[in-house]
Amino acid sequence: MSEAGGADRARAAVARLSEAVGERRRRLGTAMGEARRQRRLLLVVVCVALLLDNMLYMVIVPIIPDYIAAMRGGGNAAGPSAPAGGNESGSGGGNRSLLPARYPPATGGNEDVQIGVLFASKAMLQLLVNPLSGTLIDRVGYEAPLLAGLAVMFLSTATFAFAENYATLFAARSLQGLGSAFADTAGIALIADRYAEEPARSRALGTALACISFGSLAAPPFGGVLYEFAGKRVPFLVLACVCLLDGLLLLALAPPCATGARANMPVGTPIHRLMIDPYIAVVAGALATCNIPLAFLEPTIANWMKESMGASEWEVGLTWLPAFFPHVLGVYVTVRLAAAYPHLQWFYGALGMAIIGASSCLVPACKNFGQVIIPLCGICFGIALVDTALLPTLAFLVDVRHVSVYGSVYAIADISYSVAYALGPIVAGQIVHTMGFAQLNLGMGLANVLYAPVLLFLKNVCQMKPSHSERNILLEEGPKGLYDTIKMEERKGMGKSLRPVGETEENGMDSYRRDLTGVSEEDSSDYEYS
Repeated sequence: MSEAGGADRARAAVARLSEAVGERRRRLGTAMGEARRQRRLLLVVVCVALLLDNMLYMVIVPIIPDYIAAMRGGGNAAGPSAPAGGNESGSGGGNRSLLPARYPPATGGNEDVQIGVLFASKAMLQLLVNPLSGTLIDRVGYEAPLLAGLAVMFLSTATFAFAENYATLFAARSLQGLGSAFADTAGIALIADRYAEEPARSRALGTALACISFGSLAAPPFGGVLYEFAGKRVPFLVLACVCLLDGLLLLALAPPCATGARANMPVGTPIHRLMIDPYIAVVAGALATCNIPLAFLEPTIANWMKESMGASEWEVGLTWLPAFFPHVLGVYVTVRLAAAYPHLQWFYGALGMAIIGASSCLVPACKNFGQVIIPLCGICFGIALVDTALLPTLAFLVDVRHVSVYGSVYAIADISYSVAYALGPIVAGQIVHTMGFAQLNLGMGLANVLYAPVLLFLKNVCQMKPSHSERNILLEEGPKGLYDTIKMEERKGMGKSLRPVGETEENGMDSYRRDLTGVSEEDSSDYEYS
């Protein structure tokens, strides 16, 4: 009887233990589901932030020439007004196009310089701040800098709405560059961190790139329509309200004061060490080179179209709008190809640069509006291939060669973009004036074609395997909270079903012990492309 009673008590103890383990796993599964929902919401927050940043960058296009001319003439810039002494057919009152060129020609040489400097000031400050912002993001995490960037962008947008002189406009534009250095870098790094597995990472980054493209192309008509019918301040106030709502959503999802999740994360590699990594340097050079045609054509193509083909205002205004569709198509194609053949990311980037180079060389040969649309669509399609293929590659390079913290490496990517867009509004016009529009395009096309073979250097990345990084070592110490447990569970097998509750003592204890131990050797290949 005593032996039977002992066996009953042992079975009861096993059942209670198995039930406790099952309950723990159910709670963990629920928390993992909440974490996946949270990362989708964070992706929405980042996409809205990138959309706002690019809309604010371009929304001033239909407003700023009239506004600067009105300030010069002492007029009221609160609504649409014709520039004093202006002789452009599309710059006054009802004849002004609601879809203007990206950098509309101003009525005077001084205004041309003012507009060029105003557009470049954002990228210039972004270029200076990015090395600091990347280091700070690596130290404090992604959410707090993203929130700070949104706050600065909100302040910049409000300043634009109530600016009454050029100095205030310049300060607002520079302030936007400061906010972008934090919001853009932290947002992209946050996506790379939360979507650590492929092809989800490429898909998420592709969504962010599509939002960037849509913001740039939708902003001029958005600003033009509201400026025409509601006044200068309304477009900026609408963007400021959306920015505020986006910041509040981020605050609800990931409060900056919740530092527990960051406590066990490793220290990122310093940005100066990442800059001298040859693989990262090749990717950064490709990102800068592929964006030069877009950055240099935006301020110059409008005048060239008017002079060479007699383009009307509406044709000039619609020049870039069709390019949005091949850009989105390029993002979609690259994401699908990366999911099927992830070891060819370098090839997609090289193909994109070859398309950009060929399309840039074709632009000067166009004789009418319909023809010029084709190479511009080719340029945007190629840029989509390069960006969508190489942005996830930067995160992968950090995973396999450094520590999986992404602030500094995406600060380097932002620096690459900023170099092109800081030089474009100022340098492109001078090159056209001294050498000619055709020579500018041939030079940009040749640069992209010659750089494409350099991406062969990235082919070796496919043979790399992640080292036993600092993040793995820290997690081997055992989880210090729910965050670590969730992260380990996600890395051990996305999509694997949880075991049922009714298990034996040995199986239940073994599975529970595996949940709470470090990452196995099998996990070290989680980030492998091939």
